[in-house]
Amino acid sequence: MPDFPNIILYAIPFFVLAMLLELYISAKQQIKTYEAKDSLSSIAMGLGNVILGFGAKAVVILAFFFVYDNFRIFTIPVVWWSFILIFFADDFAYYWFHRVSHECRLFWASHVVHHSSEHYNLSTALRQTWSGGFYTFIFWLWLPLLGFHPAMILLQMSISLLYQFWIHTEAINKMPKWFEAVFNTPSHHRVHHGSNPIYLDRNHAGILIIWDKMFGTFQEELEEEKVIYGLVTNIETFNPIKIAFIEWYHLFKDAFTGKKSFKDRILYIFKPPGWKHDGTGKSSDTLRTEWLKTVKSNQTK
Repeated sequence: MPDFPNIILYAIPFFVLAMLLELYISAKQQIKTYEAKDSLSSIAMGLGNVILGFGAKAVVILAFFFVYDNFRIFTIPVVWWSFILIFFADDFAYYWFHRVSHECRLFWASHVVHHSSEHYNLSTALRQTWSGGFYTFIFWLWLPLLGFHPAMILLQMSISLLYQFWIHTEAINKMPKWFEAVFNTPSHHRVHHGSNPIYLDRNHAGILIIWDKMFGTFQEELEEEKVIYGLVTNIETFNPIKIAFIEWYHLFKDAFTGKKSFKDRILYIFKPPGWKHDGTGKSSDTLRTEWLKTVKSNQTK
């Protein structure tokens, strides 16, 4: 077992210092990004994620080693070039995990936590799920199957998580054009956290924005369309317990109560957020299409 450090724990002092610096820069630029109750909720969600993460990590390690020890196709050595391969493989896996988490309500139920804040700052990066770690790892199971050592996978997953911390800010407008073209940036990720119809379910990147450009989910941040953070319908609470589980409650209520066919009950679990069996719901694609028609109509007047 390669002895890699737990870089997330080592990064905690950096997180604190970075938030203090952002608070100072935001105040100097007269940008109001922090709200005390909201930030405390985000920090509480982060602490809960760390605590529950010990149990989730045990499940993930067991699953990765089970696949690696019994089913791996190759044995990829822990050498310099394999770290290059795992960088791209992990980022590809993250893109599809993130995209599906917006397109399937089963995964949205845990991921919605990260989008529940109506503010956008470095504390928002700490607003993490309490439940997702126990089952979203399935998107990475193909990596030990290929022959990547589980320790390498876990290290790269931590590196990706660490990278994504700094992009949760309004203190940075744009990075250099070459950087914006290849990497995920604060501008790209502000779009991802937007509830504006044009921004919904866009920019799912972890580190590399190239996947969104390749698979048609990229959206530039528009100067004329200021990002409105939060959800299409906000949850209106700072209670960490409610933030963690309110969407699970709504999911089970929609799937298992009322008069519905068995097929519709299953579809509530796997269809996108916003889907309704009676046709009254609106998906992000529908909301975006309606918004674009309205904009086009206004332009022709």
